[in-house]
Amino acid sequence: MPPAPNDPEHPQRSSVWAIFMVFLRLGLTSFGGPVAHLGYFREEFVNRRRWLDEGRFADLVALCQFLPGPASSQVGIAIGLMRGGYGGSLAAWAGFTLPSAIALTLFALGIAGWGDAVPGGLLHGLKIVAVAVVAQAVWGMARNLCTDGTRITIALIAACAVLLLANAWAQLCVIALAGLSGLMLFRSSITQSPAISTAPSRRLTASFFLMTFFALLIALPTLAATSSSQWLALLDTFYRAGALVFGGGHVVLPLLQAEVVPNGWVSNDTFLAGYGAAQAVPGPLFTFSAFLGASMNDGAASLVSAGLSLTAVFAPSFLLVFGVMPFWDRLRTNSRVQAALAGVNAAVVGLLLAALYDPVWTSAIFGPADFTLALIALVALMVWKLPPWLVVLAGGIAGWALDALI
Repeated sequence: MPPAPNDPEHPQRSSVWAIFMVFLRLGLTSFGGPVAHLGYFREEFVNRRRWLDEGRFADLVALCQFLPGPASSQVGIAIGLMRGGYGGSLAAWAGFTLPSAIALTLFALGIAGWGDAVPGGLLHGLKIVAVAVVAQAVWGMARNLCTDGTRITIALIAACAVLLLANAWAQLCVIALAGLSGLMLFRSSITQSPAISTAPSRRLTASFFLMTFFALLIALPTLAATSSSQWLALLDTFYRAGALVFGGGHVVLPLLQAEVVPNGWVSNDTFLAGYGAAQAVPGPLFTFSAFLGASMNDGAASLVSAGLSLTAVFAPSFLLVFGVMPFWDRLRTNSRVQAALAGVNAAVVGLLLAALYDPVWTSAIFGPADFTLALIALVALMVWKLPPWLVVLAGGIAGWALDALI
C-alpha cells in the first residue's frame, strides 16, 4: 500500500481505532441528512477536537460538493484520510456508515421474512413521509442552487426532460448538457478563489485511483451486458449509481429506481418503503443500497448482496477522494469548472423535482387522507423542525391507524 498522506497543517496522526470510534458515535447520532451531517462534522472536528481549522474544513466541503456521490460521506472519508491515511479513511467510513446499513438490512430481512406480519398501512405511511422528505429537499436545494432565472430555467428543463424520457441515461445526458450550459452562461460571473495548499498524496498514486475509477465505470457495463451473472449486474448498477449521481443521497433515488424496479429485482412498493425507512436512521442515505441488496435475495445470499451493493455504491467515493485531493487547487480555482458546476447543480434540482412526482408521489398519494398526512409531515419537517426520524416514526404509525380506520 502506498504511504499515507500527511497534512502539513496538522501533522499529528490518530489511530485507526480512535478514528473509527469517533465516527461510530456520529454514525449513531447524526440524523437529518447531508447538510446536518456536515454541521455535526464541523462541531466535532473543528470546534471540539480541532483536527482541522475552519478554512481547511471549508475546502474539504467545497471539494466534496464538486464530486459526484454523497458529499457528507466523502468529507468523512477525507478527514479520515488526513488523520490516519487510507486505513483511517476506511475506519471513518465504516463507523459513519455501518449503523444505518445494518439497520436497513435488518429491515429488509424483516419485510422478506415476516412481510405478512408488517401492517400494510405502516409501510404506506413510510412512503407518504418520503413525499414530504423529498419535497423538503427540493425546496431547500432550490433555494441554495437556483438563485436566478437562468438556473431556475435549467432546473425546469431538466425536470421535464427526465420525466418525458424516463430512463437513467437521459438523466446522465441532462447532467452533461447542464454542465455545458453552465460553462457558457455562468463563466463570466464566477470569481476566482484563492489557492489552497496542495494535498500531500503523491500525484502518481492519485492518478492510479482516478484511472481505476474510470476503468470500472467503462468496464463494468460491458462485462454485465455480456454476462448472465446477477452479481455482476448488481455490481455494475450500484457502482454507476455511486459514480454518476450529483447532489447527494436524494438524487440517487431516480437512478436506482430506474434500474432495480423495471428489472424485477425489487418491487416499487418495497423500494419506496425502504426509502421511507432510510429517513428514520442516522448516517448517509446511500446506505439505502444495503436495503435494496438485501431485498433482492433470500437467506445468506441476501447478506452477500447487501454487502456487495453497499461496497459498490461507495467505492467511487473512495477512488475519487483519493484521486482528486492532490489536484484540488487547480480544480477549485478554475473558472470553467466552477461555471459548469453551477449548471450541474441547477439540473440536480430538476432531477429531484422529477423524482418527487415519479415515483414518489405517484406511488404514495392516492386520496385526500394520504395528501393530508404528507402535508402534516412536510410542516413537521420544515416549520416545526422535528427530527426526520421522529416524523418517519409518526408517519408509519399514522399510516397504520388510517389503514385500520378507513
